[in-house]
Amino acid sequence: MLNLQTITPLWGETPRVDRFNGLTITEVPNQALASLALRKGREDEGRKAAEAMLGFALPEVGRHAAAGSYAASWFAQDQWLISAETSEHELMSYQLVDAVAGLASVTEQTDGWCRFDLEGMCRGVFERLSGVNLAAMEAGSATRALLEHLSCMVICFETASHYSVLGPRSYARSLHHALETAARSAL
Repeated sequence: MLNLQTITPLWGETPRVDRFNGLTITEVPNQALASLALRKGREDEGRKAAEAMLGFALPEVGRHAAAGSYAASWFAQDQWLISAETSEHELMSYQLVDAVAGLASVTEQTDGWCRFDLEGMCRGVFERLSGVNLAAMEAGSATRALLEHLSCMVICFETASHYSVLGPRSYARSLHHALETAARSAL
C-alpha cells in the first residue's frame, strides 16, 4: 500500500507564511484550478453553460469574479482561469468538462500553478518586481504580468493591500524567493 502525502509547491507539509514589517506572504496550495477556453462559433453557448455551473457571469477583460465556492479570472480572449477550494471541489475540472460538453475546452491546471497571497504594504514589492500598476488595480482586477521574468497572474482582492500572485509551479521557489527578496528590500 502506498503512503502518499501531499506537499505544497514549496515542498512543505503545510503552507509557508512569511511575515515582514507590514506585509505577509502566504503560500496558498489548496486551490483546484482549470482553464476554460470557449470554442469558436460556440462562444455564447459555452459562456452560458459555464456561468450556469459557476453561478456568476464570467469576468470581462482584466477582471476577476467570485461567488460561492468558485472564482474566475480573465486570462485571454474567451479564456479564464477557474478556481475553487480543493477540499470542496477537487474534481472541479471534470465537473466543468461535463457542464460545457462540446462548447468549451477545459484543462486541469491544479498542479501547474503556485499561488502566493500578499497582504499589507504591497506596493514596494511590486515596484521592485514588475511593471504592475497597483494604483490602477481596484478590487476585482486581474492582469497577466512578468514578475522576475516569470509570466504570472496578479489578482487584486483589496486595493493597495491584498493581492494574489499565481505563477508556474515549477518556479515556485524562484517566485517565492523573488517576492521575499523584494519584501525585505521594500520594508
